[in-house]
Amino acid sequence: MVIAVTAKGRDLAAAVDPRFGRAVAFVVLDTDSDAVRVLDNREASLAGHGAGIQAARLLTDQGVQAVITGHCGPNAYRALLAVGVRVYTGVAEGTVQDAVRQFQAGLLHEAAGADVQPHW
Repeated sequence: MVIAVTAKGRDLAAAVDPRFGRAVAFVVLDTDSDAVRVLDNREASLAGHGAGIQAARLLTDQGVQAVITGHCGPNAYRALLAVGVRVYTGVAEGTVQDAVRQFQAGLLHEAAGADVQPHW
């Protein structure tokens, strides 16, 4: 499975960014091959409006199947849900590696909807 974690940096040791659309980067891990890559999200993070939708498009274009983040707004959540990307919220602290370990251990719960207002 290809998962993306919102990050304040560019590797597994980076802190998790609690914001989905405004995260600086996404650390993407393929759990089948352990391949890691980074997607720069600065363009979306600096957008006045639509950051979540732009970030969702970036991830879906890269084949991401699940997202781990602290919070996800309604527009981004709907955009991800529409293309079948699973969203896991509530991970606002720790490193990207910590979040991946929690995911692999089955400790994260899939979000049932957005957990913040638009433009958070």
